[in-house]
Amino acid sequence: MMSFRGSHLADLRLTQGTVWMLETLAEAKGRQQLYEGQSPQLLRSLREMALIQSAESSNRIEGVTVDRHRLRPLVLGDAKPVDRPEEEIVGYRRALNDIHTNGANLPLNAATCLHLHGLAQGGTTGDAGVWKTRRNDIIELRPDGTRVVRFQPVEPHAVPAAMDELFLAYGHVVEQRKVTPLMALGALVLDFLCIHPFRDGNGRVARLLALLGLYHQGFHVGRYVSLERVIEQTKEDYYATLKASSEGWHQGTHDVMPWCGYFLSTLRSAYREFEERASHARAPRGSKSELVEAALAAMRGPFGIADVERACPNVGRDLVRRVMNRWRTEGKLKALSRGRDARWQRVE
Repeated sequence: MMSFRGSHLADLRLTQGTVWMLETLAEAKGRQQLYEGQSPQLLRSLREMALIQSAESSNRIEGVTVDRHRLRPLVLGDAKPVDRPEEEIVGYRRALNDIHTNGANLPLNAATCLHLHGLAQGGTTGDAGVWKTRRNDIIELRPDGTRVVRFQPVEPHAVPAAMDELFLAYGHVVEQRKVTPLMALGALVLDFLCIHPFRDGNGRVARLLALLGLYHQGFHVGRYVSLERVIEQTKEDYYATLKASSEGWHQGTHDVMPWCGYFLSTLRSAYREFEERASHARAPRGSKSELVEAALAAMRGPFGIADVERACPNVGRDLVRRVMNRWRTEGKLKALSRGRDARWQRVE
């Protein structure tokens, strides 16, 4: 809400780098429809992969992990959760499914926010889908073991009004075209995290709101590439830019640019990965082989078979090995070392 008060956003002076990023994303959005019209098998596999990785990464950022072999049956099958971490995986999958299938009919407002929180928390905790009732200061643990309050979110009694104001202000600036929509969405996510309206699950809901807002603006890359995984891979920058942009937030003197720059770069990384994978589609082979080839094509620097498996969570190791061996025979891949922890590198 603080980012939308007064002319805080309208007065922003965008750097050349930010303008270039916005133009690049507009072009990627334009190419998106072309890619969506080709290789339906590959895109179907990408959707499955993104769903698994998003449920895994968004929860892992919050310290929630489950056995890797349980991910696919939990996310894509009918496996019943056996503990609280698995409940949260299933809950986040339900929230993602709701956005992917019904995003156009889900408005960005406080009611949707409560709805997504209820789904993401698995609907099994007493405060799922309920605003916080106690303070939840954000604590930083120093290397020497001391704990300091890094940020004090909005007080519980003020949360309902703050959330209503936030969504109303966001809708107003987008409708009136007073602010570039992607910048406004970045500010929305920042303000949500600063309000910190729930006792738990704020990070998960922030990522869901970002995905929903991107859908509203026509950016569908989150359907094919896990934005949560991109965030997890850059979580040091995630926390650093959030810290930088939250300083002075309560007084309205904060700078949204560090966070918005990170938000835009995350989206750009996802589109770059999507286009690399989609452009390497080969119709004659099965969709899972295509998926492994696309993952190999996106690898940068030395990597191991486990890195490829993480990029293709719904593909078995035997198939990954077969595709990698075929690439080596074709001269597109070389082994840097041997053994269980062998490292590989693409041959350009």
